[in-house]
Amino acid sequence: MSSPPSRRYTPPSHASNIFLFLLAFRLLNALAVRTFFQPDEFFQSLEPAWQIAFGKDQGAWITWEWRHQLRSSLHPLLFAAIYKAADLLASVLALGPAPRAELLIVAPKTAQAVVSAIGDFYTWKLARRVYGTGSREAWTTLAVTVLNPWQWFCSTRTLSNSLETTITIVALDLWPWQWSGTGTGGSRDNERQEIGTEKDRSLLRSLRQCLSLAALACILRPTNVLIWVTLASVAWLRTSWLQRKILIREVAACGSALVVVSTLVDRLFYGVWTFPPLRFLYFNIAQSLAIFYGRNDWHYYISQGYPLLLTTALPFAIVGLYRAFIAPARDLQTTIRVQLAAVCVLMPAALSLISHKEVRFIYPLLPSLHILAAPPLVQFFLPAIRSQSSRAYTPQRLTLIFLVLVNLVIAVYTTIFHMSGPLDVLSYLRGQHEVHFQQLSGRETTAESGITAGFLMPCHSTPWRSHLVHPTIHAWALSCEPPIDFNETQKAAYRDEADQFYDDPGQFLHQNMAGGLRYLPRRPSYGPGSRSLGNSQSQHEWPDYLIFFAQLESTLRPLLRGSSYAECWRTWNTHWHDDWRRQGDIVVWCLDSAEQDTWRAETHRRVQESRERQFDRIVEAFEKEARRQQERSWKALVSSSPSSTLASWRRSVQSRFSSPSSFRWPWRKQSRSAALWKKFHGFSRRADWIPSWPEWLGGKSKDKKSPFDRDLWS
Repeated sequence: MSSPPSRRYTPPSHASNIFLFLLAFRLLNALAVRTFFQPDEFFQSLEPAWQIAFGKDQGAWITWEWRHQLRSSLHPLLFAAIYKAADLLASVLALGPAPRAELLIVAPKTAQAVVSAIGDFYTWKLARRVYGTGSREAWTTLAVTVLNPWQWFCSTRTLSNSLETTITIVALDLWPWQWSGTGTGGSRDNERQEIGTEKDRSLLRSLRQCLSLAALACILRPTNVLIWVTLASVAWLRTSWLQRKILIREVAACGSALVVVSTLVDRLFYGVWTFPPLRFLYFNIAQSLAIFYGRNDWHYYISQGYPLLLTTALPFAIVGLYRAFIAPARDLQTTIRVQLAAVCVLMPAALSLISHKEVRFIYPLLPSLHILAAPPLVQFFLPAIRSQSSRAYTPQRLTLIFLVLVNLVIAVYTTIFHMSGPLDVLSYLRGQHEVHFQQLSGRETTAESGITAGFLMPCHSTPWRSHLVHPTIHAWALSCEPPIDFNETQKAAYRDEADQFYDDPGQFLHQNMAGGLRYLPRRPSYGPGSRSLGNSQSQHEWPDYLIFFAQLESTLRPLLRGSSYAECWRTWNTHWHDDWRRQGDIVVWCLDSAEQDTWRAETHRRVQESRERQFDRIVEAFEKEARRQQERSWKALVSSSPSSTLASWRRSVQSRFSSPSSFRWPWRKQSRSAALWKKFHGFSRRADWIPSWPEWLGGKSKDKKSPFDRDLWS
């Protein structure tokens, strides 16, 4: 059975201070994220926002979803306003191209950090509603939210799911949980008592705000309707007839208002009358286009979704779900927990019926799962925290430290290291463009002046204009348009552009590149005697910079052997990847011979520095072994030599090993003290701890190696 929530006194804290802490924390979080997660982070928000803010001629990549009106324009409009404000600030401050580009990259992250902080704050507020204002469970919910690696990894990204999660938890805090309490309240006396009070008017305002936010969440992500259908069904069964009438009236009013506003905004954005949620359901369910982007097992959300969302909090969330279902509904707080648990079970169950599944589809459930996981966490760890001196709770303390460290390691690795290459390579291209643009500043430049880049990668492997920024960077990448309006036979045989390239890279380059593999450029487009870029719609131009993953290097090298392309930059990407096409470093080949020479010199310098560091480590190993041999020999001498001989040998040993200058390499002539040392301690002609000269150079030696030699050189 579950234990009742603890309501003991805790130090008072102002809600505003908590929000300011969360805001500062999420701003740091947003600026620390330097890795790539999902292309939707950019192509479903920032790319259309860029077009809204700066125009259709600024190079934004508008994917097929926007061309077929599958997405609401409300989400990009938020970031379009952020872009306009950042651009205005750059103009007021008279920033140059490079600082302006950095400002435009940071601005959406900053806005999303505010959204994320609001979500964390309302998670804590709902936990206080469930467990009490000063309860340890509420503070535990806040701590789990802050330490959750998924929150650190995903909450400050510009995904529609991140905004959906924040809107959902705010709406859940505003939901009239009193209407779905333990009693039905169906009598007419109850109805008369509930009319006209100040409390009812406040509850009605809260309900309207909740339903407006719920409607917005459903417009952004139609699957969010599963949460509100579940809660509305419980409220319908447990409320009075008057409350049911109010609920129907407010749902119709708030839902209609949001639909009208969304429809008008989409009419201005798309230029035609459309309703994206219906088209989203039509394309993904009726035409089954979601399967084109992957098919998952039915148990995906159980075996992968919840573990990735919760990480170390998973066992406690499972216990919390179980206790919520078996607990008797004796008060309102218990009822809220039961309904949150029902939502956390029913939504993944419904989404499991769809073939294409992703963890972020159930992301809006994470705040509720944190709230449910709080009581088991308090029950397990609180005695160990309170009992400072008792050793009986040492396992719990060690477990707590281990879980916190695991969360920190996962958060740091996924946000700084894992898949950092896609953002790094765009920073490199942006920097190269700025360098060459400055070189061109003395000559006549036009809107077409800029570098060109081609990405031979699986589609949407990097961000686009939101990180390239400069509209004069002319770039292309392999596409992956889905088979729209195809029959089942055509869908089964369909191969997008990226698939065709990886099926046969040589044939693809021969057929789809301007000039094929016969006529390759000899110099970059921005150099003297530069070539003019064609406007072929069916073929790609050979670019100044060719970007691909390292696993493709062995394939492209023989194909482009006769060209001027050579490596001019490389960046580390990740230790592993589930897609074989994205394995290895990200490599950049270019046509500029000066950049190639610079990169070769830089690579040679790094290799030399690495060799020097390795040599220094070998020398340090020799010196450490010498000291160990000294200590062992000294101990043997003390145990076996008479006291009269001890003083003379002590002076000999100190003179031999007292300073680094007394150390002798194998090729130097042995000193008399060293020879005397070997005589009394059975050393060979060459010290045992120093490998022979041929061995040290990597050759073979006729002498048998000592155990230390084998350990050191294995």
